[in-house]
Amino acid sequence: MNSDDLLLSSYFYDLPKELIAQRPRDQSRLMIYKMQSNEVFHDYFSNIHLYLPSSSLLIFNQSKVFPSRLLGSKESGGKAEFLFLSTNACDGLFPVMIKTRSRKKIGDKFYFDDGVFAIIEKINEDATFCVRFNCVQIREFLHRYAKLPIPPYIRNGESDQEDKVHYQTTYAKDEGSVAAPTAGLHFKEDLLKKLEDFNIDKAFVTLHVGLGTFKPVTTNQILDHKMHYENFYLDAPNFQKIDSARKRGASLFAVGTTSLRVLESIHQKEITPDQLYSTNIFLYPGKEIHSIDGLITNFHLPESTLLMLVSSLIGRQKALELYSLAIKERYRFFSYGDGMLIIR
Repeated sequence: MNSDDLLLSSYFYDLPKELIAQRPRDQSRLMIYKMQSNEVFHDYFSNIHLYLPSSSLLIFNQSKVFPSRLLGSKESGGKAEFLFLSTNACDGLFPVMIKTRSRKKIGDKFYFDDGVFAIIEKINEDATFCVRFNCVQIREFLHRYAKLPIPPYIRNGESDQEDKVHYQTTYAKDEGSVAAPTAGLHFKEDLLKKLEDFNIDKAFVTLHVGLGTFKPVTTNQILDHKMHYENFYLDAPNFQKIDSARKRGASLFAVGTTSLRVLESIHQKEITPDQLYSTNIFLYPGKEIHSIDGLITNFHLPESTLLMLVSSLIGRQKALELYSLAIKERYRFFSYGDGMLIIR
């Protein structure tokens, strides 16, 4: 690691707007990078099994995205947009991000469908809010009226019926994420079956994606960035499967950065299966990765903690070099974009 690795500006790259995927495509592409030989290959994602060692174990994040983008209005009639960070209340208060044109203060009231309203009761240091609703069944209300929270770089954040299918992994199980673990979007049922036929096994962890994953870095020195805590857990059967694979020397591949954050958190602190934990782990160059033999991931935003995480695995300069190659080869970027397989 050098001092440049700790500068936010060192993780910037120029991306042509047309390479930001607005919809998934039938045949995603795959860049394969083998670290030991420093080789790069290009293929289709559907052929990923050809590059994975036999008896590998892929670890997926099975968290499910919930409809968390709720549109309403202020008392003045102006528009307001809520992004729920969780549907679990603490002392009756829900954590949200609020988007309005005016400044927000404690006591502000917002109105939604069916006579539902919310009042700000606390403003947090990270510019999020704790609000109280007059609605008891908030989850049912969100499923009826809220929208899926696709990122703003996809059609200005306006989700539609297609996104309800595409912006959710086929194996999603435990609801709680405000963004999809996007590397997993490539794994449709036919590909999962193909992996099984090639003796490539799978295990599942759950990390509910929140601010810790997608909040932008705003500090010039990345060490000044504060990662938010996100909840994760691992049930006993999957814990045993991962532990057994590691002991027999099988290759472990994290599917997505969120899966890797769980695995590294487990490595740093022994956990008991079937219990809820939280992590604010921040991975960047200088932080050694211990828990995996490879990573399957998409191409991430400039100056994001996700790009820093990839850089912790292969180095910042190599990551930017590969991203530059991906741009040259017209790969598609971000949530609905193409993928990368990193083999250590």
